[in-house]
This record gives sequence, C-alpha cells and structure tokens, in this order.
Amino acid sequence: MDEELRWMDAVGQAELVRKGLVSPTELLDAARDRIGEIDPLLHCLVAHLDPPAIVPDAGSPLAGVPFLVKDLALEIARAPFTEGSRWLLKNISTQDQELVRRHRRAGLAILGKTNTSEFGLSPHCEPVLHGPTRNPWDLGRSTSGSSGGSAAAVASGMVPMAHGNDLGGSLRYPAAWCGVFGLKPTRGRVPLGPEYGDVAGGFAVEHALTRTVRDSAALLDVTAGPSLGDPYWAPPQQRPYRLEVNTPPGRLRIAATATPNSGQAVHPDYLQVFEDTVELLADLGHEVRAAHPEPLDRSGHRAIKAVYGGAAAWIEAYWTRRMGRPPEPGEIEPYTAATFARARPITAGAYLAGAEELQRFSRRTAGFFEDFDVWLTPTVGWPPLPLGVLGGTEEEPLRGEREAGRFLMFDGEYANITGNPAMSVPLGVDADGLPVGMHFLGRFGGEALLFRLAGQLERARPWTDRRPAALARELESRS
Repeated sequence: MDEELRWMDAVGQAELVRKGLVSPTELLDAARDRIGEIDPLLHCLVAHLDPPAIVPDAGSPLAGVPFLVKDLALEIARAPFTEGSRWLLKNISTQDQELVRRHRRAGLAILGKTNTSEFGLSPHCEPVLHGPTRNPWDLGRSTSGSSGGSAAAVASGMVPMAHGNDLGGSLRYPAAWCGVFGLKPTRGRVPLGPEYGDVAGGFAVEHALTRTVRDSAALLDVTAGPSLGDPYWAPPQQRPYRLEVNTPPGRLRIAATATPNSGQAVHPDYLQVFEDTVELLADLGHEVRAAHPEPLDRSGHRAIKAVYGGAAAWIEAYWTRRMGRPPEPGEIEPYTAATFARARPITAGAYLAGAEELQRFSRRTAGFFEDFDVWLTPTVGWPPLPLGVLGGTEEEPLRGEREAGRFLMFDGEYANITGNPAMSVPLGVDADGLPVGMHFLGRFGGEALLFRLAGQLERARPWTDRRPAALARELESRS
C-alpha cells in the first residue's frame, strides 16, 4: 500500500479516506515516511509543519490529502517565512493567507514548506540559504523554478500535489523539467490577500503542481473565487472544473509554433515532441495551424523591464519596511543585489507607462484569440541545466540571467502580462528519458477549455506511469 499511495493522485487518496479504507492519519504518516526517505536526496522542503487534526469532509474531493506550500508569498501563521533569503532567516509569519484558509477548509493537511529561489526572482531553485533542490530525473540537474521544490516533491512521489505561484512562468517551467502538470490560472481566479493584492500589475498568480489533471481541477474548485477587496475579478466559472476534465473539448482551433522570437536554438528532442504533439492534436480532430500572437516589440520589451523592475523594487521596499532594516552585507545573493540596484532608478511614471503599454499588448493578444482557441509552444526549449549554472556570482552576478536564455525562449510571460490561463503538459521525453513539457495558452477566463484539452491529452498520451529512474536508483543504492 505504501508504494501504491506514493504514486496515487490526490483525488484517489481522498477517495480511500471517504471509503474508510485508510484514515487521514495513515495518509499523513505515509507521506512523512516518504519525505523522510526522499527529501535528504532532493532537498525539496525548507520547513516541516504539524497540520491541525483533519476531520474528513464528505463534500470535499481532497479531504485528508497531504500537501506542501511553497515558501514564497503564501504565509502560514507561526511558520518560518524566508522566501529563500538569508535576510529573512528569522522571519515568522503572523497570519494565514486566505488561500491557506481555503486549503485547510478543503481538508488538505499542510506538512511543510518547499524551496524556492531568493524572492522567486530566478528560474531555478538553488538559494544560498537553503541549498539546491535536485531534479528527481537527474540529481545533478536543475528543477527550474521558482516553484522547483514543489515540482520535485510531486515528481518524486512525496505528495500528490504542492502549491506554487507564477510571476513569469514559475509554475510552468519546473512542471516541464520535472514531468508534472502545471496550470497557471486566470488573473484574479485565486486570491492573493489579505497581505498582497496587485503584485506587479496583476502578473502574479497562485495555484499548484500536480501529478494529474483532475487534481489540478479539483484543487482550483476549492480555492477559486474572489475575496473581499480583491483588485481583480476573473470571469465566474460555469461549473466545477473537475467536471471539465472528462468533457470532450470539441474541435479546437490551435495555433502552434516552435520558433523562438530571439533566435535561440531549440533542442532537437524538444522539436520532436512538439511535432508529435501537433500530430496527436490533429489525430484528435483539432485544427492546428502555424501561427502565433503578435510578439512584443521594442517598446514592449522596455515595458517588461519597467514592470518586472518595478516588482523587484517593490520587493526590496516591502521587506525593508517589514524587517525594519535594509539587508546587511552578505544577506542577499549577488543576483538579487544586482536586480535591486538595477530596479531602483525606475520611476513610478516609468512603471505605470510600462503597465499601460503591456495592457495595449494584452488587447492585441485578445484579438488573436478571436481566431484561435489555444496557442501551443514547447514550455521551454532545452533540457534541464546542471546545478550551479543558473546562479549569479560575485564576479558575474547576472550570469544566471544569461544562462536562462538557453531554455527560456517561448514567451511564457505572455500569460502573466495578459492574465490568460496557461498550462504545461508533460507530453514526451527526450533521448535521455527526461520529461518534456508542452505549453498551451488559452483565452482569458478559459480554464474550463484548458482542462478539457488537458484531460483529452492525458487520456491519449498518459504520463503518470513515468517514474524518475535516477531517484529510484539512488534510493536503492542507499537501502
């Protein structure tokens, strides 16, 4: 039963509880055992928590399921909250975020907090404070990030799903490299309050990494919906998302491209999975055409720098106020220090002008979705990089930013700019057996259609039987 539970999804585990075949305590004990065995190898967790007693709720599809929360933005009262930074080493949260309250009302048992890059600023999961999280498919490689701790925890079978967030791809990139399903919801679908509201012009969203599509849908069902005072409001869902997973999507008009705007080389294995996906979609009855939204022009790229730079300046100002002091020498990493310094000259006017330019871009992109239902690209364009490559150094603080260009080439930030939902779906493997994710961008408010398409793809090309052999070999060698 232990091995069966390890690879069972959250909906399946909760069903065992409802049927009385296992108790919530047994689920938690089994998850703790897995964490104790696997986490010393991968280093996904940065804090262990004792959840309140779970009272099974017959109305929740997830009651009793063990769960992990990323140590970024989502606060849990009386829990450490470091956001991967030595500056915040002794910081303890004083309140629960609304999303945590919803997790608990759904009966999820939060067992710990997962690793992230410092303040989530980099697409890796190797903070100096906590050390690197290792990819379970190859322990010498990156998970990407910044939700890499959660992605690796799910991919390795510690828990069936784990929280993550996404300001520019941080749910979808680690989903691609770790071989799990990663959905970025529509702007405003899940609340950021009470502590946060308008993070970088609404770019930031909360959700999770999951093993199956139905888990992602079931979780969004219990967390979606506005909270009082939210600055954004997503179109209301028409019915539970978990019902969409088994609903045929109909014949979709799908735009597809695997050509990066900036001319990087796409790995041939990734191009092959892309072509296989196009062929699969056509076999499923969809109309697939080579097309893409209008790319960002020079003014758009300047706007991106202003808005993301403004977000970095906000992070520094926010934590300086909250900690009561600026960071001392050695308390933040070289890349973070360089990012803060680069952001300080950005004026409020430049930030707002950038936001307005990106709103114009969003309207043009919305016009593209009058002709297409979904836009398909690879999620990233290259296999996982070795650990250590994506971090900055004192001599070269922005090295990781340059190296990230080797795999970040398919405009994942479009989903954050426009607020549209998007997902990374693990639809293939490369020649080394490492996962390859395909990215689908949908219309604003269009999670239902994405869940329908993802469910169809999951049935046509299942991925849950793929297991990280590198981790299995390492565990066996230590047993």
